[in-house]
Amino acid sequence: MSSEFEQNLKKYAKVIVKVGLNLQPGQRLLIGGLTLSNDGTPLEFAPLVRLIAKEAYQIGARLVDVMWGDDQLRLIRFQHAPKDSFEVFPKWRIDAEVKIGEAGDADLVIVSSDPELLREQDPQLITKFQQTFFKHVKPLSDLISKNAMNWLAASGATDGWANKVFPTFPKKSRKAKLWDSIFEICRVKEKDPISAWRDHIDQLGKRKDYLNSKKYNELKLIAPGTDLTIGLPKGHKWVGGITTTQNGINFTPNMPTEEIFTIPHKDKTEGIVSSTKPLYYGGVIIEDFRLKFSEGRIIEVKAKKGADFLLKTLETDNGARYLGEIALVPHSSPISQSDLLFYNTLIDENAAIHVAFGRARKFNLENGEEMSDDDFAGVGGNLSLIHIDFMIGSGEMDVDGITEDGTFEPIMRNGEWAFKV
Repeated sequence: MSSEFEQNLKKYAKVIVKVGLNLQPGQRLLIGGLTLSNDGTPLEFAPLVRLIAKEAYQIGARLVDVMWGDDQLRLIRFQHAPKDSFEVFPKWRIDAEVKIGEAGDADLVIVSSDPELLREQDPQLITKFQQTFFKHVKPLSDLISKNAMNWLAASGATDGWANKVFPTFPKKSRKAKLWDSIFEICRVKEKDPISAWRDHIDQLGKRKDYLNSKKYNELKLIAPGTDLTIGLPKGHKWVGGITTTQNGINFTPNMPTEEIFTIPHKDKTEGIVSSTKPLYYGGVIIEDFRLKFSEGRIIEVKAKKGADFLLKTLETDNGARYLGEIALVPHSSPISQSDLLFYNTLIDENAAIHVAFGRARKFNLENGEEMSDDDFAGVGGNLSLIHIDFMIGSGEMDVDGITEDGTFEPIMRNGEWAFKV
């Protein structure tokens, strides 16, 4: 790799530690938790991990530890493990992350996977793998929902992923091209990435504050294939850019991030919504799908590809057919303007307005972090083991906020912000 790449990788490590995690002196840092995409940190990221560790220790971290993983080991399991063994789970990995969260330390996940890795594997085994994962990850999801720790999901380039995103490029240059794209959308190539991120977060904060001041009752989303009304619970909070832990640490949980998001009322979504980008989830690609809602619940699913898998996912639990998030993203975001499909929800969701079916975050509701699950559900929060974002926005989408007296106010027009801050 070139010296320019090495310099960008160092800058990326600095942004991850100082902006994403905002790691504090005395904290521990765990890198590489278990996700649906990765069984730990891919071995290809060792150079980045070492740079992150160096930055963390220079700040004053007490300990930096890593859980490594390997995509090929996951594939070998699907190919050769007994079919009745997919309820076996490495609980120790989640236990380690839970202990980090309970102690108020920091957790970093570097997300990257080959979208084609499980293409030829049994969809029923993939579904069983997902169900087992969600059952065991709930204690960690609860801590994240309560902002118990500063955490970050970031991305890094691997060969398998790069081959999917850039299939027409010479094979030897694909991984470098993907790294370059990640650096671009994560503002690493700016002269001063830290300042660029602070300016960006400031802009997201101003838009968040504007929407919070409005206290809309509902949102109306209109675009080709979409006519959707989303009710919002009283006390909903728009969040974007910075999030604050229970012990007062400001952090930016996703890189990249272009969204302002809040919590829908579980039972108050009506109409139809169509996807504008494929959803890559758990090793399966779902394309050109449309959902119909009534009283908050998904009552109809159509998809050009992956319909059976999507339907099976929506059977995970009672909350899986209800929304847990609505996020606004301008069509002019850097990810959208790259005109790339990354097959990685962490990145692709920041290209377009999106919603998520499944779990709602308690920090999106006033005093939500202190609520029991029953109290949270009682005011309209959705409870589920899953939380799956999918993209519905485009340059043709309009969004209105509906006030308590029924007045419609423009929030977005043709995919762009309709108000100034």
